[in-house]
Amino acid sequence: MFDDLKKQIHHIKESDPAARNTFEIVLLYPSIHVLLWHRLAHLLYKIKLRFLARMISQLARFLTGIEIHPGATIGKGLFIDHGMGVVIGETTVIKDYVKLFHGVTLGGTGTSHGKRHPTLENHVVIGAGAKILGDIIIGENSKIGANAVVLKDVPPNSTAVGIPAKIVNEK
Repeated sequence: MFDDLKKQIHHIKESDPAARNTFEIVLLYPSIHVLLWHRLAHLLYKIKLRFLARMISQLARFLTGIEIHPGATIGKGLFIDHGMGVVIGETTVIKDYVKLFHGVTLGGTGTSHGKRHPTLENHVVIGAGAKILGDIIIGENSKIGANAVVLKDVPPNSTAVGIPAKIVNEK
């Protein structure tokens, strides 16, 4: 857990020019706080203490404005910049060093059971207000523009914008 915290702090320092020092990041960045709560809730969720896990995730949402379902799988170094209004669904998988801006939704598209939320590969950036919906994959090093609505897979090293999102740059 402390190794992940160090990686998250390092990613914030690299990504946010407003981040001045570690002390400020630890005390004032809701991204740090919500992920500490999420790690505990996720552990409880995995051992089938689901009510307690959901209770902790709702407390974290109340305190930070960021809602992460305890079933979501989150890798190292996630940075949720200006996190108010971020929603991360139950079967979402977020790999390492991903950056999300405020108002992002990683949501499902129905009531079916099983994997129904997106997977974000390493080093993905999701712009403010974007909606990534369904069991889709956002490829490594890809960027999603602000307010885009993504309903299909995005290949690695791409940029997607619009409603519905279209690939505008693929390397």
